[in-house]
Amino acid sequence: MAQLNPDEINVILATDCGSTTTKAILIQKVDGVYRQTHRGEAPTTVEEPVADVTVGVMNAATEVGELAGRRLVDDDGNIIRPATENEGCDIYISTSSAGGGLQVLVTGVVREMSAASAERAALGAGAIVLDLIASNDRRRPHEQIQRIRELRPDMVVMAGGTDGGTEKHVVQIAELIAPAKPKPRFGNTYQLPIIFAGNKEAAAKVQETFDESIALSIVDNVRPTLEFENLEPARDEIHDLFLEHVMAHAPGYERLMKLTDAPIMPTPGAVGNILQQIAKAKGINCVGVDIGGATTDVFSVFDGADGKPVFNRTVSANLGMSYSISNVCSETGMENVLRWVGQAMDERELRNRVKNKMIRPTTIPQSAEALEFEQAVAREALRLAYLQHKEFATTLKGIQQQRTVGDTFSQEGGGRSIVNNLKLNLLVASGGVLSHAPQMSQTAQMMIDSFEPEGITELAKDSIFMMPHLGVLASVHPQAAIEVFERDCLIQLGTVIAPKGTGKPGKKCFSYRITGESLNESGEIAVGDYVVFELGLDHTAKVELNPSRGFDLGNGAGKSVEATVRGGTVGLILDGRGRPIWPV
Repeated sequence: MAQLNPDEINVILATDCGSTTTKAILIQKVDGVYRQTHRGEAPTTVEEPVADVTVGVMNAATEVGELAGRRLVDDDGNIIRPATENEGCDIYISTSSAGGGLQVLVTGVVREMSAASAERAALGAGAIVLDLIASNDRRRPHEQIQRIRELRPDMVVMAGGTDGGTEKHVVQIAELIAPAKPKPRFGNTYQLPIIFAGNKEAAAKVQETFDESIALSIVDNVRPTLEFENLEPARDEIHDLFLEHVMAHAPGYERLMKLTDAPIMPTPGAVGNILQQIAKAKGINCVGVDIGGATTDVFSVFDGADGKPVFNRTVSANLGMSYSISNVCSETGMENVLRWVGQAMDERELRNRVKNKMIRPTTIPQSAEALEFEQAVAREALRLAYLQHKEFATTLKGIQQQRTVGDTFSQEGGGRSIVNNLKLNLLVASGGVLSHAPQMSQTAQMMIDSFEPEGITELAKDSIFMMPHLGVLASVHPQAAIEVFERDCLIQLGTVIAPKGTGKPGKKCFSYRITGESLNESGEIAVGDYVVFELGLDHTAKVELNPSRGFDLGNGAGKSVEATVRGGTVGLILDGRGRPIWPV
């Protein structure tokens, strides 16, 4: 695309091609500020009988154009550019998770070290990791080969060995993949892409292991030393190969790539991109979650040990609200689900309700009792997904420890999680059960109960799941993406104040003094209390907080905190239930 002056971009069309629905939004410059003005959607058409993703894209673009009174698609099925007074757009961009998204097989030598770094690179690029094959994953070679044959990945990401380190084990992994001859998911006639991001000394031997059925790309090592992780080259190559190989062979994507003015991004990668942009622009730590029917994605940006932001993403493949709801109940136990329910419920009837949800995934609760139970399950799905995320988002394992050679392969203990709720500034929610809760207060309550934010944390939800569109927009026009994110994407729910620590119910947890234009309050919060003050959108207040001994609001146990907090549709929440809220 020819480089456009950002000042000349006034009308932006963006689409997100989901597995079932293609969503289009129109962004326009209004009074000098970018705003999301209209939205349309249409069924995704990547499957038979249409088998052409651009048909769904044009249908969604046509709908948003009709709503806006602006003709966006011409008679030949092309996006009209550039924009005039009443037709066309200046740029068209898109993301996609149609056809199941980007599916990757990851391999490495030590599961907790090089393989974990390769997994972080793949997840950060927006991939679904089908499996992780490592020298120490306890499967025998023939079992690993059989597993590789069973999978139909879009590509393979290989890691292993620090630069100048082991070559033998790296080559052994390649010798598992070569005879297994994994078949790509789309198209059987093209070479399967394999990215080698391991010990550069072993690259030549790895290349010799594969035949012409493999398209091998060699990039910088994701773990050049034990103390350093270098994910960007692998992430960039995954993205490039996603466009070059995977998208080019998916039905209709070759034409879609010619229509867009920027490279198509995998939907989860775009969500991660906008969160990183916001964290960088505001200098904050943030967590985002997207809970779906089958999976729950958690994204985080936290300051690392060197002060630089570290991005992590996890996909909890068995934690969702329809296809995976039975797994949530099984993994956490029905007693943990029922602790969030305020009325007596028959456990046998609930188990039948869970099974019905699995076979009829599109149904929605029809009674207050059914809604309360579904939101209770959501709390546990989110809680478990966040625990998995914390375990994955760690400091590098294998460094600064006294270890024997045997310990190197076992890696017990490992790194510490960089996810610190006391340092969390913003928590963003999306996904049906959160976004479509009948009351905003229910969304806020689910977020607080499952993520257990500590200190002072702002809560928000994605209004219409716009983050993917803004993530790809951020790659070409960061200013427009941030302006729309703040004004139209997020619905500010408010701020929660919650000390870290536990105490006896009824005892003093913290005292507070709140002063603002619309709110002036003071008093004490006892252990177990949960109080909400009305503090509207665009309103702020100053708070002076004095936690009791053993409770920490961010400055240390028992130390006072002063801050300015923002309101929202729910308001200012003072949560004295302690952390953890309940032992599990």
